[in-house]
Amino acid sequence: MSVLDNYTTIRGEIDGIARSAGRNPDEVRIIAVSKTFPEPLIQGAIDQGIRIFGENKVQEAKRKIPNLHGDFFFHMIGHLQSNKARDAVALFDVIHSIDKISTAARVNEEAERLGKRQRVLIQANISGEDTKSGVSPDESIELAEAMLRLPHIELVGIMTMAPFTDDASVIRATFRGARELLDRINASLDRQLRELSMGMSSDYAIAVEEGATMVRIGTAIFGERSYP
Repeated sequence: MSVLDNYTTIRGEIDGIARSAGRNPDEVRIIAVSKTFPEPLIQGAIDQGIRIFGENKVQEAKRKIPNLHGDFFFHMIGHLQSNKARDAVALFDVIHSIDKISTAARVNEEAERLGKRQRVLIQANISGEDTKSGVSPDESIELAEAMLRLPHIELVGIMTMAPFTDDASVIRATFRGARELLDRINASLDRQLRELSMGMSSDYAIAVEEGATMVRIGTAIFGERSYP
């Protein structure tokens, strides 16, 4: 199957899952994760109407994005370090991976320099795994409050990753925890943040059932990756 065929199939599945969960399918956007894939494949996807892409590494995106043309947006979905903030703000429509106020402050400075209001999400470590980046749920409200005071960033929600496991109950608990954390942030800070970035190729169905508004899907769209 082609990239477009894969994307269309997944779109149909997500629409059906959303309806079964009593949700509007239009609330759920697919981020086609293009990390490691070459520009010609990405350009072909753009030409076929896919609009939102995700990259994990700023340097890879910096190399690839200038070679693409058409109507598209890129999201930064990998962990962002402060020293990469300038390039990240220049390249990405949305940054999913803020977990420190120092990083948020750098993003705010770079956005001001470019005359931009940068859309961002807090990366939350719901599962508590030491191997995952992200702020703890208990610290997320304090981080959100601090970020909301920065005038050149727009906090829109939270991102999380489920553990790498075949246990659907563990995955579901993580995604449900993210949704409940977003509710807590909204209640504590009197906000209406709505974006939940969660779910990948192996677990997007559960993520949509639990409220995901953005799912990050790579291999199920583009195929298996070949890492150097």
